[in-house]
Amino acid sequence: RVRQNRERGLSFAEARELATAGSVFTTHTPVPAGNETYGADEILAVLGHLADELQVDSDALLALGRLHPDAADEPSGLTPLAMRAARSTNAVSARHGEVARDMWRDLPGVDSVPITHVTNAVHLPTWMAPPMRALLTRHLGAGWERRAGDPALWEGIDAISDEELFAVRRELRGRLVDMVRREAVVDRLARGEAIDFVQSAASAFDPEHLTIGFARRLATYKRLNLLVHDAAQALSLLEPERPIQLVIAGKAHPLDDEAKGIAQRMFALKREPAARGRVVFIEDYDLRVANTLVAGCDVWLNLPRPPLEASGTSGMKAALNGALNLSVLDGWWAEAYDGVNGWAIDGTADPDESAKDERDARALYDLVQQQVKPEFYATDPGGLPSAWLHRVRASLRTLGPRFCATRMLADYADQIWTTR
Repeated sequence: RVRQNRERGLSFAEARELATAGSVFTTHTPVPAGNETYGADEILAVLGHLADELQVDSDALLALGRLHPDAADEPSGLTPLAMRAARSTNAVSARHGEVARDMWRDLPGVDSVPITHVTNAVHLPTWMAPPMRALLTRHLGAGWERRAGDPALWEGIDAISDEELFAVRRELRGRLVDMVRREAVVDRLARGEAIDFVQSAASAFDPEHLTIGFARRLATYKRLNLLVHDAAQALSLLEPERPIQLVIAGKAHPLDDEAKGIAQRMFALKREPAARGRVVFIEDYDLRVANTLVAGCDVWLNLPRPPLEASGTSGMKAALNGALNLSVLDGWWAEAYDGVNGWAIDGTADPDESAKDERDARALYDLVQQQVKPEFYATDPGGLPSAWLHRVRASLRTLGPRFCATRMLADYADQIWTTR
């Protein structure tokens, strides 16, 4: 766009100002790997032609991406470049906005453009499973999806009976169990596991048991390791009286050795008798797997190291299907949790990562053992977990309108893209 403006006879400064006036930028993560920088030689080897096309000195181009524009030895980053090339910058959750403002507070040239936020959301027709969508259509009316951003619409959730809601949740869990059995057999065969371990996958999981999901990129900051921080405690959660089953899906980055080590420690527990048939690892977390997984889990775990979770969307997908979130108060959950619609772990940042991991692992084990399991398995005279279903309704009612893409797009249109 700057090049086109230059071709119209504008100066570089004028061409850049005009392009910037029509551009907005969304910053997506505080993790360093998501704000990559490159040396001058690297950039010029690929984009050196831009300087000629823009009729500007190459150093002036590189300076736009430097934290300190006059520091010629500094690498150039894509995030500073984007912020300087946009009339506004927004983060993807309220807390991420706070973190981003702190991260970039010293960036020269953008101090007059505050970093706002629009919290991420998910596309309801893609992520809400057909049985749940049909249930809501019966109670919210035909075409309700077009009004999904209206909180008043979701008040109709309270009219859904325990029997109807439980039946749908049971159906979605059953679909997940079927998928887990198929995928686990294939994955174990592909890994060359012992035949008895492969065969056990065919009968893994029970469609009546509390099912907990943890699925995402196995980046170190996602802290999958909290699940086995205390192996004995973790295994005690699998006790047969009130059983849980855990499905983990994802893959570590090839260069993330720490994340691969975490996955290996998880696999080391596979031969523990308590874990056989109760813990399954699915290697590929793609759309084919994800739809069934987020719909079928009863509880969705998210354990990021705060404040590194910019937003997170997998928990939103699960919530649209009546799953309950148990998450660190970071990213979207910091503004979504209300004390009733799920469970929370303290989101305070702590430079002592070991101490933070210890506290959060204990909090996780305590919540599962003392609140999640008892509530799921406590049934009324009709055999229904009424307190659990009350929480499910609260989750749907409060999270549905706030974290569907209808609301997100309205926020972008009203707050970010507007030319007012």
